[in-house]
Amino acid sequence: MAETIRIETPFTEEKSRKLHVGDSVLITGTIISARDAAHKRMCEALARGEKLPVDWTDQMVYYLGPTPAKPGDPIGSCGPTTSGRMDAYTPTMLAQGIKGMIGKGSRAPEVIEAMKKYGVTYFAAVGGAAALIAKSVKKYEVLAYPDLGPEAVARLTVVDFPAIVVIDCEGNNFYEIGQKPYRTLKL
Repeated sequence: MAETIRIETPFTEEKSRKLHVGDSVLITGTIISARDAAHKRMCEALARGEKLPVDWTDQMVYYLGPTPAKPGDPIGSCGPTTSGRMDAYTPTMLAQGIKGMIGKGSRAPEVIEAMKKYGVTYFAAVGGAAALIAKSVKKYEVLAYPDLGPEAVARLTVVDFPAIVVIDCEGNNFYEIGQKPYRTLKL
């Protein structure tokens, strides 16, 4: 079994290019959460020539809508949402400097092309492990769009956040590689 790779943010293109499909990682540092409503607002702001509320240079974005925190906890369950919901906005957002994305599910071909262009890695977080993932979150603070509630842009301070590289910055796709042997199976 491969060794788990420890990553600290900021997450640069140099760090991104060292990772490969199937790598298991533990992330420590800052991750910025944003979902489709926030992505839509940011892309609309960019189209109007406005500055974004967050500097996305060398950041990781987590597609997340957390549940309310229990007393004493920084966050409730915080599993990933389906990344495809952001696909229409992703190439624009990657051009802002994002170097890592965390979510679940496959990505559109135009997203993968933008990942290759900008040196971005796509990580999967395990959807069924939302409560376990929350244990890695030490701090949660809303940065922008508080009216979006759990979909607001927020900063998560994490220690040993678990994820798997599912599409690397060369475009190698674990969803395709992992399924390939089964496509030719004759039952």
